[in-house]
Amino acid sequence: MYARRFSDGNNIAFHFIDLTQQKSLESQFIQSQKMQAVGQLAGGIAHDFNNLLTAILGFCDLLLLRHKPGDPSFADIQQIKQNSNRAANLVRQLLAFSRQQTLRPKVQDITDILTEVAHLLRRLIGANIDLKLIHGENLGYIKVDGGQMEQVLVNMAVNARDAMGAGGTLTIATTHFSSAEPVHFGEDVMPVGEWVRVDVTDSGCGIPKENLERIFEPFFTTKDVGQGTGLGLATVYGIIRQTGGYLGVNSVTGQGTTFSIFFPRLNEADVQEEPLAPSLEDSVSDLTGTARILLVEDEDAVRTFSTRALTNKGYEVLTADCGEAGLAVFKEQKTPIDLLITDVMMPGMDGPTLAKQIRVDVPSLKIVFISGYTEEKLKDYMGEGIYFLPKPFTLKQLAAKVKEVLEG
Repeated sequence: MYARRFSDGNNIAFHFIDLTQQKSLESQFIQSQKMQAVGQLAGGIAHDFNNLLTAILGFCDLLLLRHKPGDPSFADIQQIKQNSNRAANLVRQLLAFSRQQTLRPKVQDITDILTEVAHLLRRLIGANIDLKLIHGENLGYIKVDGGQMEQVLVNMAVNARDAMGAGGTLTIATTHFSSAEPVHFGEDVMPVGEWVRVDVTDSGCGIPKENLERIFEPFFTTKDVGQGTGLGLATVYGIIRQTGGYLGVNSVTGQGTTFSIFFPRLNEADVQEEPLAPSLEDSVSDLTGTARILLVEDEDAVRTFSTRALTNKGYEVLTADCGEAGLAVFKEQKTPIDLLITDVMMPGMDGPTLAKQIRVDVPSLKIVFISGYTEEKLKDYMGEGIYFLPKPFTLKQLAAKVKEVLEG
């Protein structure tokens, strides 16, 4: 507001400027920048942890090959592996928040997903909470990763359970939603279109207004120390956004909370039956071979485990700790290399550059990229005869991928 006096000295004009929208946009921009920065940090941490977990899980597998179930140390090794898998799950949640995990989406009916996961949700929430499923009509189909969708529902059910300590009702309702104009969810704007809406409503204590804008931040939690990681809702947010959906929340303190998920509704032309592919390990029985493999990996522990794992399967493995060394090893060979396995991010020459230079001499050479990042980040480098294996991987997963590539 500012005032201006007219020249006659008798009149004053007051000018008002409404800054509400400007302040709102500034707040949204700051929050968006904050979430982006935290996402980048989470993704970087996840990448480093995936390298460590690859080595831990790998050496556990090698130890288990030398111990039988009756050995005193067998259970100890299994315990290490079990906890490493739990750590790997936490890393997947970090990648989910930062939208850097590998998704395997397929066309599905949300009603089928809810029906399949309902029994698991009932066990999670306990007998003192009533689970109600309300299925809408003419929902249409969505394209999601079934496993990640289950993770979304589990995380939201656990969050609702914790908000209803004395018991209550958890309602999951689906409807067909048409948006005639853009809908704002914080800094996210859902465009006009057709959507499948999933409302997850609890009758719990609600979320205080001051916490609402922070609930999707990783590691933010109002629970006591040791009672939660602060990754549950952050994971949900990341999965939904990476899937192309949107997530809104409405809460009233003392009455409960509703999380609304919106998935893009597929057109009939987009709906095609997609057969479920068997898991890599289950589809390959004989994991042995005799091919010559060049393995390039800058992490010593990952390189050592991978070399021993493949050597145990009968392969001849040549190694290098960086791209430049890998290229030198390749050029020294008199006998052809059958497969290149290389890390993506390495000091100096990275994996894609190494692969490109080697393919100048051998255009048909098969390549497997291994990385703690996701396949999505490598889309510019993928092509014919180029494959991807995400970290962390086990001995069996590594051997199965090599077998699949060489026989493909």
